[in-house]
Amino acid sequence: MARPMPEDPIVRNIVAMIRGAQLNRRQLLRGVGLGAASAGALGLAACAGGGGGGGGAQSGDGVVWGNWTYYLDFDDKTQTFPSLEEFMKQSGYKVEYIEDIDDNNTFYGKIKDQLKLGQYTGYDVITLTDWMNARLIEAEQIQEFDYGNLANVKANLVDTQWDALDVDPGRKLTIPWQLPASGWVWNTKAVPQGIKTLDDFLRPELKGKVVVLSEMRDTMGMVLAGLGHDPSGKWGDKEFDEALKWLDDALKSGQIGNVKGNSYTQDLIAGDALAAMAWTGDVVMLNAENGNQWTLEIPESGGMIAADSFTVPNGTSAAAKKRVEEMIDYYYDPEVMAKVADYATFIPPVKGTQQAMEKINPENAKNPLIFPTDEDWKRLHSFRTLTAEEDKKYSTAFQNVLGL
Repeated sequence: MARPMPEDPIVRNIVAMIRGAQLNRRQLLRGVGLGAASAGALGLAACAGGGGGGGGAQSGDGVVWGNWTYYLDFDDKTQTFPSLEEFMKQSGYKVEYIEDIDDNNTFYGKIKDQLKLGQYTGYDVITLTDWMNARLIEAEQIQEFDYGNLANVKANLVDTQWDALDVDPGRKLTIPWQLPASGWVWNTKAVPQGIKTLDDFLRPELKGKVVVLSEMRDTMGMVLAGLGHDPSGKWGDKEFDEALKWLDDALKSGQIGNVKGNSYTQDLIAGDALAAMAWTGDVVMLNAENGNQWTLEIPESGGMIAADSFTVPNGTSAAAKKRVEEMIDYYYDPEVMAKVADYATFIPPVKGTQQAMEKINPENAKNPLIFPTDEDWKRLHSFRTLTAEEDKKYSTAFQNVLGL
């Protein structure tokens, strides 16, 4: 169990940041900031992350897990992750859980040298998005799972995910943790007619009040779909350039006021944005924290879905890998995953989670943003796997339009 947190709210925030290695997504979504008195501590807090240090999990009985923020059930009162505490109690293992991933590229940049050399990265298991995992697979930098230790995964991984990553059929090297989906959101009161087509973002009354995601595959995927192209299908330079022009024109005209990562939620809360391309889980959280102010739909043209998946880097020892597999299998119990989904509010990849959710939160069990309807599933697209050349070309073009 974690030590009790200090009573002083500013100190509590600093300690929480040190434990999480960054200003975490829970704080961003709730608009919690640090006061001026604690601003000088930010540099210290930022130094606290960066992996499990001296590879303690390699020789002991532990696991070092690097994950995205706001991606595991968390108890604000005890400052612990209840499902993880239960796993540690059951298994006797020590899990160092580090909310250290805020962006696929920047996190990869932290561990790429160790990956290339086959050295321990500081993490026994990480949960990057599958497009990045495809790069790791092609570079032969991650290990194959032993399904002899993964009975729950074999039984409960949703059928659509077994072959969802084309470079890893059968999920030998990747196992989905959560399925982030994206769609269109708007302030229900301020935009009563909603956002039904891509051009609805261009309405004059929304000028400067639109925000889109800085993640290329989400934003460009939804723009491609809105223009009539299947993001998971056979599109190329012509279609991408058409979508990029739509984005470029909307940015240059000031119609789109911001392009952001997780912090776009603050724009919605403040009223600086009235419409956005957004992640579904964020909107569930926003409505829960701030009242039902926003509507999110998977547009008829299509939203995006991806997988953030467990992978074991090559430098992880065989003993640590087995412990990782035990942990993954624990989370593939639908009763456990329901606790995670109730808090994280993203789409779970585990069969039976919706039924398990009915026991702990019947309202969330009916929420189509966590458990999409059959019609929503038909509208959710995966962004097709890009070649290394395409990835570099399209990512550069996207960043150039954003002015980065």
